[in-house]
Amino acid sequence: MIQYKTYNNSSQLSSQVESQILDFLFEHLDQYGDAKQDIKLAMDYALKRDGRPGGLLLVATDNQNVVGAVVLNQTGMKGYIPENILVYIATHNQYRGQGIGKQLLQMAIEHSEGNIALHVEPDNPAKKLYEKLGFTNKYLEMRLNK
Repeated sequence: MIQYKTYNNSSQLSSQVESQILDFLFEHLDQYGDAKQDIKLAMDYALKRDGRPGGLLLVATDNQNVVGAVVLNQTGMKGYIPENILVYIATHNQYRGQGIGKQLLQMAIEHSEGNIALHVEPDNPAKKLYEKLGFTNKYLEMRLNK
């Protein structure tokens, strides 16, 4: 049976569970992922470490094995920039299509205050889920990497 947990800066998150979440995201974000140290930074941000604004970690487990996870960071802004950004969402490839990603995303929406932004590649199959839950494409993102 799938169990869902929410962690924030006031949660008791053991280093073992935190490491499991990090390893899970690194493995299951597939081609949409980042370097492990970048995922760790986003998790630290969500847990309000080093004076960061905070956010949420949402985790789905099956027999204490991580099968889904979300990292949501608060932006510290409002109005012209959404209050939150969904940085990472992943479901274990053997559990996809079972509604775990949808449940995690609904929990993120329910537990956060304010609007939520996310970035999605045009070919990402999760784009349909985001649209079904009310996300719209307002902008084309452009970046200058220096």
